Amino acid sequence: MKATELLKYKNWVVIGDTLNKDKYASKILSKLVSRGYNTKSVHPKGGENTYKTLGEIPYKIDVIDLCINPLSGIKFIEEAKALGIKYILIQPGAESREILSYCKDNNIIAIEGCALVALG
Repeated sequence: MKATELLKYKNWVVIGDTLNKDKYASKILSKLVSRGYNTKSVHPKGGENTYKTLGEIPYKIDVIDLCINPLSGIKFIEEAKALGIKYILIQPGAESREILSYCKDNNIIAIEGCALVALG
């Protein structure tokens, strides 16, 4: 599966620093919203229009875009499994062997790629 194939799903969550407009997570969130995707952001610290956990998101999540360091990311991947989320797009720098192994062992489809590239 390629990153572009995830674009058929409409309910996304971007995990990362979306409050800092210079960060890729913020750019990805903006692009997804501008393209009509139902998208919210999650970060461990929360913030304005940002949830602290995936469980707080008020809709069924189809795809997670992981834009956070792998040490924090694995916790969100574990939460994703508990919530039955099947698709994760892992941005460059957010990947780790632990995350990829966990996804493989738990039937989560993890794709390494860039949402901005997939969105064109």
